[in-house]
Amino acid sequence: MQEKKIRERIISLVNKEVVPAIGCTEPMAVALCTAKAATTLGRRPDRIEVFLSPNMLKNAMGVGIPGTGMIGLPIAVSLGALIGKPEYELEVLKDLTPATLEQGKRYINDADIDIKLKQGNVDKLYIEVVCRAGSDMATAIISGSHTHFVYVERNGEVVMDNRGGHGGSDEEEDDIQLNFRLVYDFATTAPLDEISFILKTKEYNMKAAEESIKGNYGHCLGKTMDRPLSHGIFGDNIFSHILSRTASACDARMGGAMIPVMSNSGSGNQGICATNPVVVYAMENENTEEELIRALMLSHLTAIYIKQSLGKLSALCGCVVASTGSSCGITYLMGGDYTRICNSVKNMVANLTGMICDGAKPSCALKISSGVSTALLSALLSMEGKCVTSAEGIVDDDVDKCIHNLTSIGADAMRATDDMVLDIMTHKSC
Repeated sequence: MQEKKIRERIISLVNKEVVPAIGCTEPMAVALCTAKAATTLGRRPDRIEVFLSPNMLKNAMGVGIPGTGMIGLPIAVSLGALIGKPEYELEVLKDLTPATLEQGKRYINDADIDIKLKQGNVDKLYIEVVCRAGSDMATAIISGSHTHFVYVERNGEVVMDNRGGHGGSDEEEDDIQLNFRLVYDFATTAPLDEISFILKTKEYNMKAAEESIKGNYGHCLGKTMDRPLSHGIFGDNIFSHILSRTASACDARMGGAMIPVMSNSGSGNQGICATNPVVVYAMENENTEEELIRALMLSHLTAIYIKQSLGKLSALCGCVVASTGSSCGITYLMGGDYTRICNSVKNMVANLTGMICDGAKPSCALKISSGVSTALLSALLSMEGKCVTSAEGIVDDDVDKCIHNLTSIGADAMRATDDMVLDIMTHKSC
């Protein structure tokens, strides 16, 4: 009975963290918060003020907004106010049409939209939107996670106040706290009918890769990897196919394609990176459906576990987290046991730790390709019985300590890096 309750709590956590999203989750969260403030206001705003934490501003500045052909926050805020529906959550702009897009473009010029940093000590994921029309005013605040509203008010009348003196959500405090043995045991032994829902990630994220080929999104890294010249360099093989299918989905998402993906821990790129390498390897290695289901669950749950101590947003690139998950999933598909999968984690930590996050943008596909390449290399090394030892760098013999060494660097030691990255991004002449 106790085991069943633990499984139910893990499944609840996965269902909360692995959800569909259209476009980059940071600007979509800003659009969602704007939609909530605008609908609470009850009329078309004349003025919109947006206050963002540094990490939110960094991640939302340079990414394409789905279906618009435009980059950045003004169009996301504009459309959020005009057509956004809060009940759609991270798919808040899915009702976009060519006509409403034109309205949104005009609205950027007609309305007074002011986007700035929130001063003071706030959560790394913090969005505050104030909408005004005449003498009416409405405010909405998201904090802790991309869809977690903590405060809503209209004309001084508080509709909701769940701030409670902290940035995180009550739900997060109730989440089951994972360790790597628990992650592995659940993914490899849970009844198949309880975890087969994870195949939805394959359906969404592989479709995103297929749709990406039909257009020219971002830097076209996925399409470039599929061309004859690339095949001559990298080969036409499992490795190149994994890179191209993963990068293609990222190209589309960062390039503003109106294509939903299944996200992980609030990041579509992490969802793609935890899914597509595992799926492509399983297809080409002719693994069974059960093996694929368990490998996908292992990959996604590993990423969720790492994010529990890293936080939703950090100075550490999310591809480090998701690629570690996919390396575990691929090692499992190669026939690896618990020890070998732990060794894949250690090999990943030895290599990618320190890769910075400088916002969501088309070039994320390059970082994802680096992460996935390392994931495959780490899996191969572990299957050959090779593992970076505790005598080397930040790697520890205990896999959980090894992961926490990684996350303590990303969450704490790299704070000054985060500040410098934001300063550089906000002071460029372009």
